[in-house]
Amino acid sequence: MSKRSSPPAKYADLRAVFINSTLKPSPEPSHTALLMGVSEEILAAQGVAVEHIRAADYLLAPGVQTDMTEHGFERDDWPGIYARVQSADILVLGTPIWLGERSSICSRIIERLYAHSGEVNDRGQYVYYGKVGGCIVTGNEDGIKHVAMGVLYSLQHIGYTIPPQADAGWIGEAGPGPSYGDQAEDGSRVGFDNEFTQRNVTFMTWNLLHLARMLKDAGGIPAYGNQSAEWDAGNRFDNPNPEHR
Repeated sequence: MSKRSSPPAKYADLRAVFINSTLKPSPEPSHTALLMGVSEEILAAQGVAVEHIRAADYLLAPGVQTDMTEHGFERDDWPGIYARVQSADILVLGTPIWLGERSSICSRIIERLYAHSGEVNDRGQYVYYGKVGGCIVTGNEDGIKHVAMGVLYSLQHIGYTIPPQADAGWIGEAGPGPSYGDQAEDGSRVGFDNEFTQRNVTFMTWNLLHLARMLKDAGGIPAYGNQSAEWDAGNRFDNPNPEHR
């Protein structure tokens, strides 16, 4: 890509939601938020409406129902967050690594997203069809690819479309040490000059943009062969194997 080239499309009609699964509530600094900010700035520069949600600032009840106040909990902030997720074309989940895994809050977000996985859009497809997803991971222990594998699998399983190279992350040396954005002895910010991380965040962001643009222009995923009501009604589409009908 030439530095003088222009993006192949316009993206100002797109919306993106970033959910930060740090364990730290505001206003504590979040290393994950700093790295997510790299992607957010790229999107904002293209006119995309970007929203950053720090999940630790909300009370998200455990469970896989859409509103857990209907299942014994006094408060559940998830329905409001879900409305913001559903208004977006792009969803990026950010998480730190703890003991080699995504944070407990990230797992909670995935569980609550899953609560809606049986709902359908106006074309009879599952409700997340036509949206794209990615993830950003930070920490000072191994596990970026392992965490991304689980997060991206979960998103595609409930209906999100995952573009190429839809994960990015930064980890420091094994063991205790600085995290992304911490100030080094020379005054620089740790990870800000890491070419591998900055490249991957950039590639991820543009691939999210390209695929979101393509899906929106196409009206989403074609509504054929993927409508649960048609299957339930006995229309098994074009399965060529009669024994599987």
